Amino acid sequence: MNEWEWQLLEEKMPLDHLEISGIEVRSGSRVRLRPRKGGDVMDIALAGQIATIECIEQDYEGKCHVCVVLDNDPGRDMGLLRQPGHRFFFDAEEVEPLSEDEARELKPAQKPTILVAGIGNIFLGDDAFGVEVARRIAGLDLPASVRVADFGIRGFDLAYALQDGYETTILVDACPHGEAPGTLYVIEPDLKALDGPDAAPATVDAHAMNPMNVLRMAKGMNIEIKNVLLVGCEPETLGGEEGQMGLSAPVEAAVDEAVKLVASLVNRILNGNGPDPGAAPNMV
Repeated sequence: MNEWEWQLLEEKMPLDHLEISGIEVRSGSRVRLRPRKGGDVMDIALAGQIATIECIEQDYEGKCHVCVVLDNDPGRDMGLLRQPGHRFFFDAEEVEPLSEDEARELKPAQKPTILVAGIGNIFLGDDAFGVEVARRIAGLDLPASVRVADFGIRGFDLAYALQDGYETTILVDACPHGEAPGTLYVIEPDLKALDGPDAAPATVDAHAMNPMNVLRMAKGMNIEIKNVLLVGCEPETLGGEEGQMGLSAPVEAAVDEAVKLVASLVNRILNGNGPDPGAAPNMV
């Protein structure tokens, strides 16, 4: 079997909901973990813990897997929910839905409404801009309603993340826009054009991530995409030979301003306002 065929077998399809013990669960449902007996030390540590379902996936054999995040996981507040060690996959029979009474007694975990997604390849010069901005934003004291994640070039992961139903997604990336290197701008993509007759097919590049392709992919997965903003930076060096690490001087100088710009957008959105046209040198 060749590498492409193996990749197809490894792909999982997201599910909107799943019935466990006669109870319908979906993203955001609260469950108690019941790992099967004979598991490892981690299973023993997680047994009985309360968790929130992040997503439900079905593999090519039809087996369902439930991805959860612990309610008391410190990674919940650090934008690390999708990193190894901060999300856990269980078979459907290893999670127990909470009863309505128990779920009411427990303080519900606040579900993030804003996703800040850093995009880029750290081995392609200024393409690492979004990754660096996400890294610095993750260190800020942000409300629990904001999730910050570095997706790098993992287009599938970002597409799956969008199924969590965020009200606003802020993509941070290096994008040529015809301005001086280091120029910041905010773009509001035309989501209607994603499935129009002239829309390009959604493809995944193993060495890069095109935000519009990811949005097309998510639409093709029947994921509802609400509000999307792209915070971009004009690169000086983009692409070229892989292995060219490090941001150029003008882009490096723009990173801190980009962090402030994203934080400003987040605050305005949480306060019920739209993006500020004067928040960046260019607003499209």
